[in-house]
Amino acid sequence: MSRKCPVTGKKPLSGNNRSHSLRATRRVQNVNLQKFQINVDGKVQTVKMSTRAYRTLTKSKKK
Repeated sequence: MSRKCPVTGKKPLSGNNRSHSLRATRRVQNVNLQKFQINVDGKVQTVKMSTRAYRTLTKSKKK
């Protein structure tokens, strides 16, 4: 399974680690994917999505 959020499409970001001497080594910032149980078409399903997407979905349901 790829490290991509199916709801928002967020993918890992790449960049550099910078030491005190400013030496650069490559690094990856992965998406914070968690398992959530959500209601899809009247059925409860377990979906791996980013925590930001889950917070947005639950916020819109409260209103």
